[in-house]
Amino acid sequence: MPLIVLDAGHGGANPGAVYQGRQEKDDALALTLAVGNILESRGVEVYYTRTTDIYESPYQKAQEGNQVGADYFVSIHRNSSPYPNQYTGVESLVYNRYGEAARMAYNINQQLEAVGFVNQGVNERTNLVVLNSTQMPAVLVEVGFINTDADNQLFDERFNDIAQAIADGILITLGM
Repeated sequence: MPLIVLDAGHGGANPGAVYQGRQEKDDALALTLAVGNILESRGVEVYYTRTTDIYESPYQKAQEGNQVGADYFVSIHRNSSPYPNQYTGVESLVYNRYGEAARMAYNINQQLEAVGFVNQGVNERTNLVVLNSTQMPAVLVEVGFINTDADNQLFDERFNDIAQAIADGILITLGM
């Protein structure tokens, strides 16, 4: 049985991006738990870095993933831009665009695009701790821009479809 670490970005005293009172940490946690429920119902073992509003450093989260011997590490976030409504869409970040993590990232993005997000692609970010300190393929998914009204409307109105899309992207990669 595959083991996936699901990491809800930020948490506790670290809200992540904030827009009109909306906090990234809350959206990330809700979506992470929903994705996890779907994966578990399909026979995937899930390890959560957090299930409540607590803070752990990205390094702690990466170490947890390494300690449990996960097959993949998926960190869920919301994007933000310097100005409201400047950008839209989903983007996935990986350490190396040509590895197994990239395959999962492309699959997740494709499923999220089908829900209605603009697909901003898969990009390399070698400086992110959850991508460069994990011993398994790791993907950081930016699920729409928290400071773009259209992305928030899509996030809220199609929340279950978005959770299903991320789960499907993971399941496709696992061949399940």
